[in-house]
Formats: sequence, C-alpha cells, structure tokens
Amino acid sequence: MSVFDQRESNIRAYCRVYPVVFDKANNARQTDEDGKEYIDFFAGAGVLNFGHNNERMTNAVIEYLQSGGVIHALDMKTTAKRKFMERFEKIVLKPRNMSHKMQFVGPTGTNAVEAAMKLARRVTARQDIVAFTRGFHGMTLGSLAATANRYFRGAAGVPLNHVSHQPFGCEKPCLGCEAGCGVESLERLRGLYRDTSSGVTPPAAFLLETVQAEGGVNVASKEWLQAVATLAKEVGALLIVDDIQVGMGRTGSFFSFDDMDIDPDIICLAKGLGGLGTPMAMNLIKPEVDEYWSPGEHTGTFRGQSISFVAGNEALSYFEDDDLMDEVKSKAAIMNQALQPLDEQFTMIQVRGKGMIIGLDVSTGERAKAIVEECFKAGLLIASCGTGGRVVKLIPPLTIPDEDLEKGLKILVDTTLKVMEETA
Repeated sequence: MSVFDQRESNIRAYCRVYPVVFDKANNARQTDEDGKEYIDFFAGAGVLNFGHNNERMTNAVIEYLQSGGVIHALDMKTTAKRKFMERFEKIVLKPRNMSHKMQFVGPTGTNAVEAAMKLARRVTARQDIVAFTRGFHGMTLGSLAATANRYFRGAAGVPLNHVSHQPFGCEKPCLGCEAGCGVESLERLRGLYRDTSSGVTPPAAFLLETVQAEGGVNVASKEWLQAVATLAKEVGALLIVDDIQVGMGRTGSFFSFDDMDIDPDIICLAKGLGGLGTPMAMNLIKPEVDEYWSPGEHTGTFRGQSISFVAGNEALSYFEDDDLMDEVKSKAAIMNQALQPLDEQFTMIQVRGKGMIIGLDVSTGERAKAIVEECFKAGLLIASCGTGGRVVKLIPPLTIPDEDLEKGLKILVDTTLKVMEETA
C-alpha cells in the first residue's frame, strides 16, 4: 500500500478519480510518474486559468524569491501587494468605473463567501440570506449553508440556518431543472416581501453565481440577473456575486457578469486570482459597505501571501489587451462546435455553458462517471459535477494550445459516443 492509502484521510476524492501519481505539468498537460501524459480539461477546478507552471509567472516568482522579497506579511503593506493592487485598480476597476475596495481574506473561496455573508448581515442588521438552487459557495459552515448540494450539507453535523434557497434563473431550461428563467419566482418572492402578513422578511443579501460551475454549468439569464439586482435594491438587501470559479477571464471577460448590466455590492474572487495556482482570495466591496468593517473583525493568517501577489500581478497582465479574451472566444467556439452534434443527436444530452466553461449533461451520474473514467484511460483529465454528478464539465486552461484542445475534444466526443451506445 502507498503512503496515500496508509496515511491520507478517507476524505480524499480527486485522487480516486485519477488513480496515478502526477509528477510534472506544463500548461494544459500533466505527466504521471510512469511518463504518461494527460491533457488537462480540469485545471485545478478553475484555479489554473493560465495553465500549469506558466512561464511568465514562474519567472516572476523565482526573481522575487531570489531578491529576498517578503513572503508572509499578514495584512501588512508590502511592495508585492502594492504592485498587485495598483495593477488591479488600473486594469480591472478604473476601466469599469468601479469604486470597490479590496479585502484580502483567507486563502480560499469559501472564506471570501464567509466574509461577504458576515458583512451583509452587519450592514443590514438582518440574518437571512437568499441563495439559489444548485449553487455551490464553499464547505465551511456559513458558505455551506448557502451551498445547495445535499451530500455536502450532510457533513455539517449541525443545522445550516439563516439561508433560504430560491429557483435559479437558467438561460434556457436545462435537463432535470425547473423550466423557465426564474423571473416568475422572483415576482412571487417580491409579493411575499411586500405582504406584511406573509411571515417572510427581506434578506440581508442575495448570493448567486452567474454560471453555476459545480452545480452543473447552469448559465443565468440576463433578464433574471437584472431582476435579482432590482429586487435586492428594492428591499434594501446587498447583491453578492460569487465569481470564484468563473471569473478571471473564464467566460471571455474578466468578470463573468461584465455583459449583464448589474452592479454587485460585493464580488467574491479566488481560484485563478493567484495566477500560478498558489492560493489567494479577495472580496471587492463598495466603499459604503466596507465602512461597516472595523479593523481586524475578519482576519486570517494567510491573507494574500506574496507569492500569490507576484504571480497574480503577472496574471493581470493578460488583461492589458484583448488578445487572451479573443482567444477564449475562439476556443469556446471550437468547444461548442465539437460538442453540439452530441446535443443534436441525443435527447438525453444537453450542452450548455459560457466561454471556456462548458457542461455536457448526459442525464445520469452513472453515465457521466463512465465517460470520466474512459477519458482518463485515454489520456484526458475531466470531471463531473451537477445533481448526482450527471454533468461532464470542461474547464481547460485558457492558454491551452489549439492542438491540445482539439485532441482532448476528440477523446471526449469519441468516449461519449461509446458510452451512449453502451448505455442506450
């Protein structure tokens, strides 16, 4: 037995899906100890938007380390943090006329969500938060209360209170989802808030993903997102957008909601924010909301460690022009063109997504699991998500070469056709 089997907790999951020992990685490829290469359509669940061992970032980090730069500084001022903040302001905030403050939180996305929920409750003096069906927001107790998945919630060991779930407003009716765009349910909710005898009071915040990644790659409609934003403003609640997995260029622009005409009070970022794969999470907070924090009320030992600032600063350089985002749009078209025939051929398959996050809904978790396993054997790393694990999720690095993208897509399509034939 290996040390992994002997000593690592039973909680381990992805290593069961990919039962090899990985040794090397470069851009969209990983290599195991036996020298077998795999095309990576998983990319660390969206952490590696810029690929494994991105040369620009590794060089910047090596230079910083060799210079004797500060590695750990809690929330003290450092040159690495200043460079990141100045570049983020210049590239992301100022072009969008955003006045948001940057709050660096603990190193994971769940901590960003925890901080956002805590602050919303402070600002509004309300306890309840509205989240949405099939949403995923993290595994710590506050964010887990907003996560909809019953399997994840079952591990809490305590009641998950002060969050209610409303129907998510899909861009198009998805297999196994409620029909319609969800605007009707918001109208019913608005009526309950207005009725002083309904027993339903307005929340502290509405918390949502514009594309539910772990929830099955469910894409929200623009109409629904704007309706949520309007309702939040009407009832004095905050609008929190969890852009942790689908931000940082994943959908073809820096934020996934850039084309949605909404103005979130708080934006949660993590995963790809650190650029190289090192952890960093940050909330963007409107100044009038940020005023409700007092120094040190939400703290953490690893709030934007310097390696992530250095690599993240280099990641931001990809957004100084439109080159990468143009590539994302081009590669998204290649992905859709390869997968759409499956959608047209099989009534139990649906393709959905935005930019370079695409879900292949094959109706059952068993079928999706078989596809993931067969793809792995053929040299493609891909994962499943959604209710019962029924959706195969494509989330390759944004920097993946076209050759690798097309080869990986062929493996996926051929494998899906094989599995569909065997399970028909």
